[in-house]
Parts: sequence; structure tokens; C-alpha cells
Amino acid sequence: MGTLCNNHRRYSIIVITILGLLAMVSDDLVAQDVANGQATATVLAALSVTAVKDLVFGNVLQGLPRTVANDAVDAGIFSVWGAGGAGISFYLVLPEYVSLTGDSDRMTISFNATDANIDTTGLSAADPTAFLAANGYANENPHNLSTTNFEAPAATIYIYLGGRVTPTVDQTAGAYTGDILLTVAYDGT
Repeated sequence: MGTLCNNHRRYSIIVITILGLLAMVSDDLVAQDVANGQATATVLAALSVTAVKDLVFGNVLQGLPRTVANDAVDAGIFSVWGAGGAGISFYLVLPEYVSLTGDSDRMTISFNATDANIDTTGLSAADPTAFLAANGYANENPHNLSTTNFEAPAATIYIYLGGRVTPTVDQTAGAYTGDILLTVAYDGT
């Protein structure tokens, strides 16, 4: 009889253990739920960058430097268009020289730390003489332009660029040119 009682107890413990495990598993199954979410993204309008007008020094005399201010009629003009409210960064690649066709002669060109204006409102409408400092960034360093945001919903930003050419006293006569490159990118702000 003692063996029967021990077997019965063992059997009862096994049954209780199995029932307990089933109860725990069934509670976990009842406590679960499922939710469905979505991933979304909005692609911003592509940036558009245009060289509106060249930086024009006009007629230059041998040995006499010529400067064009960033708010002068002859200033270079770039326009940038993009998504309203988006942050952007600018990077100018500026030449050290302008050259005659075929590189037969070069003339020094330089840009000082105040040779750029940035109109963030577009109110100057590609006219450097109409730029107001309150409408953007005045006298910026073209080697390190400020980052900015487009006005909402979308806007045009104008960059006005001045500079200086320095011909030598025996500078070869002719038309000199050099490339000025503007790179613009969204910066994630």
C-alpha cells in the first residue's frame, strides 16, 4: 500500500506540474497581441543650382588690379532652388587664376573674407544692388559660406560673389576666364 501511495503522489505531482505549465503557457498566449505600423518617407524636391551671371571684371589695364564688390552690378550671381524649410550647405570652388584660351597666360584672381552675400529670401530677384543684409547673410567668406534654410514653402536663394583680379605690368592682352563651381546639398536640418 505504501508503494501505491507513493506512486499516486508522484502521479499527482506530475499532473499538477503539467497543468501548471499549461496554465502558464495559455496565459502567455492570451496576453499576446499584434499591431501593424508603417514606414513613411517624403522625398524633397531636387535642388536646382544655376549660374545666373558671371563675375565680370570688364576691361582691365596691365599692372592695375580691379575689384568687383559683392553688391555691384558686375557681381557673379548663383541661384539655388529647393524644398521649403529644408537646410542646405554651400561650397564654392574658387579659381586662383583666370587664363587665356589654351593657358598661354594666367592672371591672379582672389576672393577675400567678405566677397559673398547670400539672399535667403529671394527678394533681391537676382539683383546684387538690391540685396539687404536683413534678408540673409552679408559679407560672407566665399571660402566658408554659412549654411541656411529655404523659406517655406519653397524659395530661391541668391548668392552674389565679388572678387579681384591682379594683372601684371606685362600681362598678355586677351579675354581671360576661370571656372567658379558652386555645390549645394541638403544638410538634413
